[in-house]
Formats: sequence, C-alpha cells, structure tokens
Amino acid sequence: MPTSARFRPRRLLALATDSLPARAYLGLVALGVVVLFLAPDSPYAMAPALLTAPLSFLPVVLPFGAGTAGGGAAEVAAAVLYGGWLLLCALVNAAAFGALARRPDRATDRAPAARPRRTLLAAAVDNWPARAYVAVVAAALGTFLYAVLLSPDPGFAGIWPLIAAAPLSFLAVAMSAPAEYSLPWLGTLVFSVGVALAGLVNAVLIGRLARRIGGPPSRG
Repeated sequence: MPTSARFRPRRLLALATDSLPARAYLGLVALGVVVLFLAPDSPYAMAPALLTAPLSFLPVVLPFGAGTAGGGAAEVAAAVLYGGWLLLCALVNAAAFGALARRPDRATDRAPAARPRRTLLAAAVDNWPARAYVAVVAAALGTFLYAVLLSPDPGFAGIWPLIAAAPLSFLAVAMSAPAEYSLPWLGTLVFSVGVALAGLVNAVLIGRLARRIGGPPSRG
C-alpha cells in the first residue's frame, strides 16, 4: 500500500500552504467568504461552499447546519461549527492541490515516472481513501440511474451524484441541460458521464493527498 494508517496533520498544513496553487486556492476561498458577508443574498454567496466541495456538502445529510432554527445560541453555535467545517474543508482541498503540484516521489508513488498519465490516474484507485470516495460516487450515480431509468418517479435523485462529485459536477448539469430539452436520454448520458469524470478528478486529488499525508516523509 502506498499509504500508511498514520495521519500527519503537520504534513496536511504544509501541503496546504507551501505551494502557489494551494495558496491561490485559499485566497480564492477567502475572497468567497468576503463576498458571502458583503452580499449574503447574492448567488455568489454560495462560492465558499462550492469552492470547498465535495466535503462542504457533507452536512447536507445531517439534521443541523448553518440554517438551524431555534434562534439565539443554537443558530450561533451552528454557524460557528459550519464555519469551522468550511475552514477544514478548505485546508483539505488546498492540501490536495499542493500534493498534486508536487513532483512524484518514489517513496510515495509506486507507478513508474516514465508513464506520468498512468501515474496520475493510479492515485484514484491504489489507496483506500480514494477507493472509498469512488465507491460513494458510484453508489450515488447508480441510485440516480436506477431512479431515472427504472423508477416511475425519479424525484430529486440527481442531487446525490451532484453533491458527491461537486464542484465539477455542476458543469455536468450545465452541459446536460441543452440535451435534456431535445433528447432526455442524451441529457441523462451527458450528466452521468460528466459526474463520472468529475468524480475521477476528485478521486485523483484525494489519492495524491493520501499518498503525501500517509506515506513516508519526503526528502525533497
């Protein structure tokens, strides 16, 4: 296995801050937070959640969150917890960008350097965090296809693959919308392929991050 079970928070923080792509991403998230406070009713207020997806959408399945009713201390506590969760999601995503930006290390990457494409894609399947994520996306996409193709009432089944493969899955929605008007089956196909590709990108990022955090310390 390319990763060990030991988690290294210091390496996570280092990956999230020691490269230009990671710092640029954190700056973009910070800008989104500023927009959220300045224009909370604007469509751009969703920027922090979209930029920190897919982890930021995990509280959707929980019975509490930033919009928890009850007033007073309950809303403040929910908002603080959600803000802390967004910060953690931002650090994880930034670390993933940092891990992707780093050159492959023989200590953490098993695939040969002579095949960079295969090395990159291997990160989506050769470690448990990436495999678990791929399983989640596959389950969500399978649920969607079953609801659309076999169920008499698909309802909002598309929300699960959309959340699981976010944020790039939103591009799949935009690309499938025109096809949906002419040929519904084509819209379903475009959306499914787009979600699968978005999930693959996320899985590669997760895999690269798992290698860097769980693998032996790098000497470079």
